[in-house]
Amino acid sequence: MLETVLPRSGFALEIGSGTGEHVVCFAKALPGLEWQPSDPDRASRASIAAWIASEGLANIRAPVAIDTRHATWGIEQDAPFAAVVSLNMIHIAPWESALGLLAGAGRLLAPEGVLFLYGPFMRGGTHTAPSNAAFDADLKRRDPRWGVRDVDDLVREAAPHRLELADVIEMPANNLSLIFVKTGRKLSQRG
Repeated sequence: MLETVLPRSGFALEIGSGTGEHVVCFAKALPGLEWQPSDPDRASRASIAAWIASEGLANIRAPVAIDTRHATWGIEQDAPFAAVVSLNMIHIAPWESALGLLAGAGRLLAPEGVLFLYGPFMRGGTHTAPSNAAFDADLKRRDPRWGVRDVDDLVREAAPHRLELADVIEMPANNLSLIFVKTGRKLSQRG
């Protein structure tokens, strides 16, 4: 999927890289992109570093700590980015993390840069599958700040950051890929 929607060259930032397995796969599939993995968790960053060392790929930088809720992420000097990628993050984080991700992507992406989100999402206030509704309930039991997010809410919150939803792609296991593109103009905040 990423091979079809991301640019072929430039600098790509992954938010919430987890263990690092994904960024290694991305770097192999898209060798023209230089990848910057990130995760706020120290153990995750150690795992990412181990994956990078094991694979020996030259197009992955050392992982950095980014908490999307902060106004600056410590990587501003590397902007603008061609792409920002975040998989399975915004539902296992407070809503403020999703808002911060949108603000940061709007701030750091190049014009026509891509924000790629993947995971379970609601559409029009409705879960796309019973399994997603059950997952949402489980997430909220674990932490009431967590939960499956609605595409409409993300579109509305992305607009002030010049991020426009370009495509929604259905994926296996009742997940969606959301492709936002940074425009040169401020968008309406109506969803």
